Amino acid sequence: MGEAYIRVSNLEKSYRSGDSLLTIFSGLNLEVERGEMLALVGESGAGKSTLLHLLGGLDSPSSGTIYYGGREISGLAEAGRADFRNREIGFVWQIHYLLPEFSAVENVMMPLLIRGMPRDRARSQSLARLEEVGLGARASHRAGELSGGEQQRVVLARALVGKPSVLLADEPTGNLDFRTGEMIFELLEDLHRTHHLTSIFVTHNLGFARRCSRLLSLESGVLVPDRANGSQPGGVPEYL
Repeated sequence: MGEAYIRVSNLEKSYRSGDSLLTIFSGLNLEVERGEMLALVGESGAGKSTLLHLLGGLDSPSSGTIYYGGREISGLAEAGRADFRNREIGFVWQIHYLLPEFSAVENVMMPLLIRGMPRDRARSQSLARLEEVGLGARASHRAGELSGGEQQRVVLARALVGKPSVLLADEPTGNLDFRTGEMIFELLEDLHRTHHLTSIFVTHNLGFARRCSRLLSLESGVLVPDRANGSQPGGVPEYL
């Protein structure tokens, strides 16, 4: 591997549950190159989404460090993490989290308006992103008037409108039928290349995961590289 852009060192995340301490993972290490497309798989409850939240600055680790380039984000205060998220990271979730009372273009505009961008400029950039994902003609439609695949395209446009360097996606095709999921993943691949992103995807779809440049499985708090045969010890089971 080349020089890492994202570096995770000795990461631990624990939660207090009554009188006991529940540790999701401890001593976790990860390096991701700039431009890499990384898939994370593993059984439900393994901590994949927790790791993605930590990488995105949505939560703080119990201990350990997360660096983007030479900047440590794990020690930032909430305001600093919020600004980092808005400017550097695009998020795609399994649930769309679109505001139903707003149109597609208004939903896409939100990160830019939060940033303080003038409304006209935010609208222009948001329309361009909707065109890019094939929804230019649906810009004025509200979320409830869009299909599941169209809603996920709006989410992709919203994730990219702020020109992030990193895309984090948690089960981006999980709520879609196979054909629509295939179309969304192909779009993710195209956007990864054209926007020169560093992308990390959490998915249970092993077929999609193996199309990424690297695949890791989170098993018992440890990130394990994929093996050609998913039945080998430490490999990725085919049902994930």
